[in-house]
Amino acid sequence: MATMELGSKADSFQLEGQTWICKSELASDVIIEIREVSFHLHKFPLINRSGLLQKMISEFHSEDGKDCVLQLHDIPGGAKAFDLAAKFCYDVKLELNALNIVTLRCAAEHLCMTEEYGEGNLIVQTENFLDEVFVNWSDSMKALQTCEDVLPHAEELQIVARCIDSLATKACADPTLFGWPMSGQPTLKSLGSTVLWNGISTGAKPRSPGTDWWYRDVSHIKWPLYKRLILAMESKGMKPENISGSLMHYAKRYLPGLSRHSNFHDSINHATSTGSGSALSESGQKALLEEIVEVLPIEKGATSSKFLLSLLRTAMILHASPSCRENLERRVGAQFDDAALEDLLIPNLGYSVETLYDIDCVQRILDHFVSMNRSVFDASPCIVDEGQLIASSVTLTPISMAAKLVDGYLAEVAPDVNLKFSKFQSLAAMVPDYARVSYDGLYRAVDIYLKSHPWLTDSEREQLCRLMNCQKLSLEACMHAAHNERLPIRVIVQVLFFEQLRLRNTIAGWFFAPDSMGDSHASHALQKSTDGFIETEIIQENEQQSMSTDEMRMRVSELEKECSTMRQEMEKLGRSKSAWNFFSRKLGFGTKWQHHSDVKQFPIHRYC
Repeated sequence: MATMELGSKADSFQLEGQTWICKSELASDVIIEIREVSFHLHKFPLINRSGLLQKMISEFHSEDGKDCVLQLHDIPGGAKAFDLAAKFCYDVKLELNALNIVTLRCAAEHLCMTEEYGEGNLIVQTENFLDEVFVNWSDSMKALQTCEDVLPHAEELQIVARCIDSLATKACADPTLFGWPMSGQPTLKSLGSTVLWNGISTGAKPRSPGTDWWYRDVSHIKWPLYKRLILAMESKGMKPENISGSLMHYAKRYLPGLSRHSNFHDSINHATSTGSGSALSESGQKALLEEIVEVLPIEKGATSSKFLLSLLRTAMILHASPSCRENLERRVGAQFDDAALEDLLIPNLGYSVETLYDIDCVQRILDHFVSMNRSVFDASPCIVDEGQLIASSVTLTPISMAAKLVDGYLAEVAPDVNLKFSKFQSLAAMVPDYARVSYDGLYRAVDIYLKSHPWLTDSEREQLCRLMNCQKLSLEACMHAAHNERLPIRVIVQVLFFEQLRLRNTIAGWFFAPDSMGDSHASHALQKSTDGFIETEIIQENEQQSMSTDEMRMRVSELEKECSTMRQEMEKLGRSKSAWNFFSRKLGFGTKWQHHSDVKQFPIHRYC
């Protein structure tokens, strides 16, 4: 810490109780009162340095001949600052440092200690030392913190602005290039084991500070000054990620409810009992949170979704303003694909608590995500084949990640018996079909919801299952769905049909892989078969609904047996000619050209 020595005489000031007495051969002839503390001094040294004291002493009139008594209750810095100023007037030795320079500079201005009342007066001396303080990061930080005690005076003298400008400049630059001492960072002198020989250091090299080296220091500043410092850094080109990182560090220090696993009221009590000085009341935390949200960088991705959702959860606990919560929901929606499932599980804190988690909040966030990606949603086709999906993977990746997140969220909230059918359905339907690479996640969520809500009608079960695309279910999901009694019979038929198509496609690929033209015909035939099934399903839907339950179960049983037989035959499949002849007879693959027409006549069509 930088220091400066002033004065040459020994200290003759003695404290007796609440009274400072200057011991000398002459009796004191003036008493300065500053609240409970009084100073017994002499007029001559004071009027030679202070314009204010000169004026007050000259205007004082005592009717009964008593000593001159003056009151300076409004002096910046109080009795401590005046003690240093009085010693300066007596030319007593004193030390200036970063902790007392601001209050002393303000006191000197208040006492009018200009060059008019003596060359090298206190105002000039303190200004010169302030220039030295602003060279050093740690000293500038200490000076800014002491400005809080004399803020109006420090603002008037531009000390706050100069401190902030100094700190912002240093934070935006690389401190290792200029050798600025930083809090908690080792210097060359602190590395006692370092030995320099022939210009080569044989000791450990000082660690290079990261971009977050200043986060902890600035978190000790009160919010008004901290906000001004952050805005100054932003204006000087500080990266949004670093601005957001500092705000996150600051928020964690003063908002104990940010931690997902902490109890809000217990955190306040703990902070108060430990005397950390950083505990705020609930109203204070609410105001601070709203201020932090306003200062957060607007750039997408600058602030992590985890931190934004923590702020949103705390905002609901503290009953922050609707505009604050809407701001956070919009920010999360802009980068919804970057969120984590556990952070989306926000407890429902509304007055009419129906569900365990706040599903309406997540739906609003998803609405923002959809609206901000409207061009992508509108431009993407309803049906995307495999080639198109690969070609547009860059565009679909965020949407696919969001779809996976929604499916996981639905699975988490599905066991809630108070979750209404319409709310579950609307949230699941917000994700388009092409966004889901696999429907396993949604199938799992639907299955959990059906299990937890056994009172659903057949119509409601049908509507839920229509959300699923059976063509995008994995083999494991198909096997599970084929034996799932909670699913409607029609869905089980669809699952078995597409499972058979997948098996036939696999077998056809093995036989037609050597011939590209044959493979093209096989794939084309399979696509025509799939399209034919979808068209047939729509036409025959009424017939399926009129079928008896026994007939449907019988046909499902036949499909299961046929799928099982095909799996066994695939396991025995060899590359010999005999194997080819066997499957040609069994599956109708007479020739490569016959396959094109046989697939369309696959027996499964009569069950749909």
